[in-house]
Amino acid sequence: MSGAAAGGASSCIGAAAASGSAAGSSTAGTGGGAGVAGRLPSRVLEHIFSYLELPDLMRCSLVCWHWNNCLADENSEVWRSLCSRSLSEEAMRSDILCNLPTYKGKLKSYQHALSSHDCSRNVYVKKNGFTLHRNPIAQSTDGARGKIGFSEGRHAWEIWWEGPLGTVAVIGIATKRAPMQCQGYVALLGSDDQSWGWNLVDNNLLHNGEVNGNFPQCNNAPKYQIGERIRVILDMEDKTLAFERGFEFLGVAFRGLPKACLFPAVSAVYGNTEVTMVYLGKPLDG
Repeated sequence: MSGAAAGGASSCIGAAAASGSAAGSSTAGTGGGAGVAGRLPSRVLEHIFSYLELPDLMRCSLVCWHWNNCLADENSEVWRSLCSRSLSEEAMRSDILCNLPTYKGKLKSYQHALSSHDCSRNVYVKKNGFTLHRNPIAQSTDGARGKIGFSEGRHAWEIWWEGPLGTVAVIGIATKRAPMQCQGYVALLGSDDQSWGWNLVDNNLLHNGEVNGNFPQCNNAPKYQIGERIRVILDMEDKTLAFERGFEFLGVAFRGLPKACLFPAVSAVYGNTEVTMVYLGKPLDG
């Protein structure tokens, strides 16, 4: 669809939303829908919705129950169309998003991916939108934060290294105040009171510049293998950070996290190594 046509669709939706909101305000509490918003057939709505961007779709889902139901199917043509426009072909065809079964889930993961703007100058996010590449810069430790931080709820994401770890490779969380670059080869995450990290090389937990013990807490814990997916679980209700490897729960690594906005984060030292992060959403219990 041309830009003019897409703009027309957006204008049409805006007018319908306004009409539906005004006419349907008295019935919204009972799950009804009146005016234009309540009468448009689902197939027509889906066709129009498929040309809209995510912010518009989020607003449309609040107009009435009818529109909300049209957007409830996370594998509908609406979300497939938005995925094809927003995500790279590499991300859609590779196994990067293999643990996300719905198009809407893939879009949400892209929204939460590592940021190309909130990172060290020595790294960049590849065209797939999910993989961080560290340039071969000597005597530098370089990190990146996710695009979105969390101050409430429970959240899970996967991280895996696709190249050598080097002497230090840390995954964890950080506030906005934590630095994402420093001189030398050090454990950047966990180097101050603004970040918490697990060094995959030495199996150490790090916070406030100190080692907080070994992790996992077991004898002869296996070393991380390149390509192995680690699941990070942040619980802002219980203020804990935990990790899983495969289908094995490794335990809670940090407790007593602050009531602050905490971001997924990584730090790396090895030249040309790559790290991928995929947001999964609310973790499944059990």
